[in-house]
This record gives sequence, structure tokens and C-alpha cells, in this order.
Amino acid sequence: MKRRALLAGSTAALAAPAIGAAPKVLKFVPQSPLASLDPVWTSAMTTRNVGFQIYDVLFGRDEFMNPKPQMLAGYVIGDDGKRWTMTLRENLWFHDGEKVLARDCAASLRRWMTRDPGGATLAARLDAIEAPDDRTIVLRLNRKFPALPTLLSKFQTAAVMVPERLAKTDPFKQMPEAIGSGPFRFLKDEYVIGSHAALVPFERYVPREEKPSFTSGGHKVLFDRMEWIMIPDAATAANALATGEVDWLEMPLPDLLPVLRKAPNVKIGRLDDYGFISQLRPNHTLSPTNGAKFRRALRAAIDQREVMDAMMGGDPGGTIVPQGYLTTGKPEVDGAGMEEIVKKRSIAEVKAMFADAGYKGEKLILLHTTDQPFYNLATLVVADSLNRVGLNVEDQSMDWGTTLQRRASREPLDKGGWSLFVSVTPVPEYRDPLVGSLLRGNGKDAWIGWPDNPAMEAAYAEWLDAEKPEDLTRIEKKIHLIAVESVPFVPLGRYRPSAAWSKGISDPGKGPAPTFWNVSKD
Repeated sequence: MKRRALLAGSTAALAAPAIGAAPKVLKFVPQSPLASLDPVWTSAMTTRNVGFQIYDVLFGRDEFMNPKPQMLAGYVIGDDGKRWTMTLRENLWFHDGEKVLARDCAASLRRWMTRDPGGATLAARLDAIEAPDDRTIVLRLNRKFPALPTLLSKFQTAAVMVPERLAKTDPFKQMPEAIGSGPFRFLKDEYVIGSHAALVPFERYVPREEKPSFTSGGHKVLFDRMEWIMIPDAATAANALATGEVDWLEMPLPDLLPVLRKAPNVKIGRLDDYGFISQLRPNHTLSPTNGAKFRRALRAAIDQREVMDAMMGGDPGGTIVPQGYLTTGKPEVDGAGMEEIVKKRSIAEVKAMFADAGYKGEKLILLHTTDQPFYNLATLVVADSLNRVGLNVEDQSMDWGTTLQRRASREPLDKGGWSLFVSVTPVPEYRDPLVGSLLRGNGKDAWIGWPDNPAMEAAYAEWLDAEKPEDLTRIEKKIHLIAVESVPFVPLGRYRPSAAWSKGISDPGKGPAPTFWNVSKD
């Protein structure tokens, strides 16, 4: 008996428009070049964003960040919370024509757990992942994990489902193909890395019946083709929208918003009410950034307001400072230890902090992404701030794709290693510690930068086991104070960028990432 039935006719290049009608093509300009198609291999947001179109997930999230079954018809929790039995929906197909099976999902979860710090937490509490039949996935745990749906619905290094053959790819190498079961199918023959990508509706995708809300609900594709057009120059991208050459700018440069507001066919709005935490990530494995005293001095050298003004000067209402390490909405948590972050210090005082940390002029390599405006502007401020206090900074300019490659290196500085880089992380990932990857201190298994902090890991494990709200809050405060002391990253502020789109398309859905389902075009 054949294991799978091949789906005939599922690889047509373009959904056929009505007879006599021109294809409706949505042209989208992402915030940064699309350099990878594997959202498990990298946490790059552009990869994540295209990943949600190509791949599907067991649990999605609504715009209020509540997890909802997506690929699942339902699930049952048994054995006092230690056995999760999840049932796949019917009529789930991969883009290569093969049926989505439970064992594909089990293999996908195993690969994801190897790369994601939250996944590593799940792996430590997991006895087995089983696929007793084609539609049933069973997770047998050795300890309760009530937050499992929240973890599996995370949208940085998302737990995307792929065919078993691709899920067997080394987690530290990129998958050779972009084959998922999502509402869009990727056209590999049209892909030009960092320049152009094209997707078309997947004819066999069956949407859920529920109302769409961010990555949950019914994902209906209402146009014939989507093109991702990478335009490195922000002014050129804004002009392309104003003249109707493209339909949607994910993150126009704030200084260009006044010009776009004058364009008669353009709408501007905040699709993401949560925003991002801009952050400077130190390498915790190399000197001198491996010292907590040095990292505290780094934090003292940089003014969050200066960074946010540089990034969002044309949209000042889109910034929030000061920003700490968690954004729970609980003042007793988010404000814990913040006096160390908001305290203003003179250049002389900061230099004294570096001297006390034992700094003697060692070189630091700062990875400077130049083709992503928000990263570029933040890095310019960081470089200037560190030079002002006398650090020996080598500012290495590169494109985003090169940054992704370089930051994964664990080599010494003289062999391609690095000291610091600027990145961002979505605020919803830091509403609690569960999926806050940059906070974790699990060494070689931690997110890039690899901090080793047993106190943080002990507090994280304590939080996972807590059930009472007051205990969760108490531990969250502890975690925030540990972060203030150890500085897993330097928070540079919070920003909520605007998006801009043509009046020729319907208003996009709300959420921390762009979604293209249920968007129509005239």
C-alpha cells in the first residue's frame, strides 16, 4: 500500500482569474531583504513573515495574542496534564501534493525543539512524541506544561510544519526547499535572494471556518499572485507606493510619512499595536562582552531616547521609553530595577564603569546592518555612543543576509566572530518569560549570544511550575531583576512603526506581523 496519495494538479503556477480578467497581483515591500526561507533556522522577521504564508502551525494566535488551534481539529489533555493528544484537521496537504501526516508534524517539532530555546524547554519536559495514526499527535510529558499552546503558537522561530523529509534537515542548516501546507505556495524558480520572491494561492488549502485574526482563523486568499519586491532605498520604496507601482510597504521610514500622507491613493496606519523592542545583543562567550560589569557599562553608555529619536524621528508618537526586559503590563514587574536603566551618567562616570570592569582597550566588532533602515539607524547611535566613551569599536558594515550568517558564528574575533549587533524582538514575546528567548541563560542552547546564567534558568524553571497568579508575578519580578543585573541584552527602546498601503487594497489585518489572507485588491 502506498503511504501517501499524490495530489494531482496541485502545482499550477498561478490561480486562474476569471475569463477576460487580468490577474490580481499584490506587490509587497518587506522591511528587509528576504535572505532565508527557513523560519526555524533563523529568527529574522522577514523570514518569519513569509513563513506564515508558506507554512502552517498547529496553533495560531489571534490579534490579542491568545493561542487558537490552527492545523488542529482539537486536542485533549490527560494524565494530570502530562499527556496531550492533538488531532489534525482533515484535508491538510503539502504543496508538493502529499498529505500532511502526524509523523510529519512530529518530525517538525523535533527539529524546531533543537533550535528554539522555548522548544528546548519543552524537550526537557518531554518523554516522547508519538504519531499513532495519520491524524493523531501525542506528546507524553514528564511534567505539566499548561502553556504548551502559547509556546507552539510563538511567532519568532515558529514551530512550522513541513514534510518529514525536510524536517530531517540538520537544524543548523537551512532546509533545501520551502514546502509547507499554508495558504500560499512559494515559486522557487522566481526567487532572487534579497531581491524578488513570488507566491500564489495554494489551490488545495482549506481555510478554517472561524473569523480570521492574526495567524488564527480562516485564511482566505483573495488575489491571484503576490510578489515580494525588495527595495533597499526607503525613498524609492515610498515613491513606488505613491505612484502605484507597489501596494504595501511593511515599514516605511518614519521621515517619509509626511510625504506619503500627501499621496492621494495611500493609507497609513499602525497594524501592530504592540511594536518591537530594539536591542543590542552582546556575545556572552567572548571577552570583553562576556563580563556582566562590562555589559552594565554598555547599557549605561547608550541613551534609549537618542536611539528612538534617530529611528522614529518622523513618527515620535510611535516610541516608548524607558524599556526594560519584560512588558507584562504589571508595574511591579516591568518597573523592577528600572532605576539602573533610566539613571543618567556622565561620560566620565561611564568610562569609570568600563575601567572597573577591567576594560583595557580591547577591540569590539559591531555587526552593522545597513540595508535595514531601523537596524542601521540604531546601530549608528550605538557606534557613536560607544566611541564617545572611548571603546575600541570596529564598525563592520554589511547587508542583513551577511549579518544573519555572521551572528551565528561562535568563532573568536580574529576568525570571523563578533561582539555586538542590533536586532529587534516583538513585544508580545516578552509579555511573560515563556518565549522570551533573549532572556534565557541556557548557554550553548540559548539564542544567539549564548548567555550562561544558572540563576536565570532556575527562575525560569520556577516560573514554569508556578500556577498561582501571585507566584507568577513574584517570579517575573525576580527574572526582571536578574536581567537588570546580568544584562542578557541592552534594551534600546520600544517602537511601533506605521505601515502604508494603497487604497486599492482592503485594509490589512491587525497583528505583530503582516498577514495577506483576507486582503482583496480592486
